[in-house]
Amino acid sequence: MEINIIEEKENKVFNRKEIKFYVEYDGESTPKVLDIKSKLVALLNTKKDLVIVDNVQPHYGEPKALGYAKIYATPGDLKYIEREFIIAKNTEPSAEPAEDEESEE
Repeated sequence: MEINIIEEKENKVFNRKEIKFYVEYDGESTPKVLDIKSKLVALLNTKKDLVIVDNVQPHYGEPKALGYAKIYATPGDLKYIEREFIIAKNTEPSAEPAEDEESEE
């Protein structure tokens, strides 16, 4: 998987950077949001809790997708502006046991 940034602009109103990029994934399935997020964090030298991958749109018949991500200045700005389901989509699943299993005893 290779990421090529095609546009990067500063949005001062929302205190964030907005990134448009192409993901090329020849011979693989479309990458998951969390994989793309990890790659962007390394590429842009930022913290994982400040990055939101908003969407990834695969091109029909090509191993290529157009993506849009946002990099916030602070975690507080991210939580204030972004909707909960977008934050959940960009969060690593926790390895905690489910409460239902404990209550069955």
